[in-house]
Amino acid sequence: MTDFSKISIVGLGYIGLPTAAMFASRGIEIVGVDINPDVVATINSGGIHIIEPDLDAVVYKSVNDGKLRATLTPEASQAFLIAVPTPISHDTLDPNLDYIQAATNSIAPVIERGNLVVLESTVPVGTTEKLCRWLSVKRPDLTFPDTHGEASDIRIAHCPERVLPGRVMQELIENDRLIGGMTERCANLAKELYSIFVRGECVIASSPRTAELAKLTENSFRDVNIAFANELSIICDELNVNVWELISLANRHPRVNILQPGAGVGGHCIAIDPWFIVASSPNTSNLIRTARNVNDGKPKWVLQKFREAVQSCLATEKTIETEKITVAIYGLSFKPDIDDLRESPALAIAETIHSEHSGPIMIYEPNLSSLPSTLSNAKLVSADTNNRANISLMLVDHSTFQNLPKPAGYLIDTKGIWKQ
Repeated sequence: MTDFSKISIVGLGYIGLPTAAMFASRGIEIVGVDINPDVVATINSGGIHIIEPDLDAVVYKSVNDGKLRATLTPEASQAFLIAVPTPISHDTLDPNLDYIQAATNSIAPVIERGNLVVLESTVPVGTTEKLCRWLSVKRPDLTFPDTHGEASDIRIAHCPERVLPGRVMQELIENDRLIGGMTERCANLAKELYSIFVRGECVIASSPRTAELAKLTENSFRDVNIAFANELSIICDELNVNVWELISLANRHPRVNILQPGAGVGGHCIAIDPWFIVASSPNTSNLIRTARNVNDGKPKWVLQKFREAVQSCLATEKTIETEKITVAIYGLSFKPDIDDLRESPALAIAETIHSEHSGPIMIYEPNLSSLPSTLSNAKLVSADTNNRANISLMLVDHSTFQNLPKPAGYLIDTKGIWKQ
């Protein structure tokens, strides 16, 4: 058994911090690395900077037990995990690997012979091999598995996470963990590492490329299925059919399971990962590209419905002016019951309404204590605030919204909360 007495985790966000907490709760010394001094200070005080059920208690105990600390720079360790973002360019839709390369370069000075380096971030196919090359340039005194195979000084693997925000602390333990080692020994060492806390099966893929594409495939599969539901909702609106009833009836077929539509698709996984496949295989990923376009187009459809509601309001209430029309927006996060706004279609919709509409805007978002600066003229209100808005938009089905009374006025319900 390898002695993983000290592990460094680069990136203390929605995946890195829970992973750090998991290892620390098993008695291992964890050095969490982040470029944000505020994040480092918060964690070292025993706090957390994100909302994730059960995470706060584990981090607090791990810090107070001396098993978890945060820093701005990596330290020598037995293993290094990289869990940093992999965004796309919104202009070209190409993957941006700058954060991965920066994290790789940051650990290069402190890696030593026998160390394991794991890339956890979701990445385009071939990125793990690039990581090897980046390290070899920075550390020509060491050998790496892309050139020296099993005889290399450093072991490298790709082990993507597969967790659901809001259930991260459970699913890190219970879900199967996919492992793509550069060599067999790399894979076995990574399996040994994750077996410290993973109760699901640690499944070894034939190569990092297969592991990379498997994670992208999982999220692209979900994106395609969501696109079907979102497209159905637009068709139903055009044909004056209740989409929620339609899906309920269709799902009575024993081999049909249509998902629920929404305001679009957000987050740093499903809304991003399919583009990695499109970028790698642009001439053959037609369905995946189309699904992305459908889901990216849903917020534009919602905004068009909002503009139509404004015009209807002006037409039916002759004495009202645009600046007197009150708008209520329910939800900003990319999914229910979290505070994560990354790639959120609800936030994008709210920002556009904020920039276009001169009247009062109320925002119901129970997981935020303040609004983003892009919504400076809107007002954050609690869910029990009386809604007297002329137009209400249900964008995220937070659990606190489930039993709210149906408001008066024009309703744009993307989640079926007010379908009855």
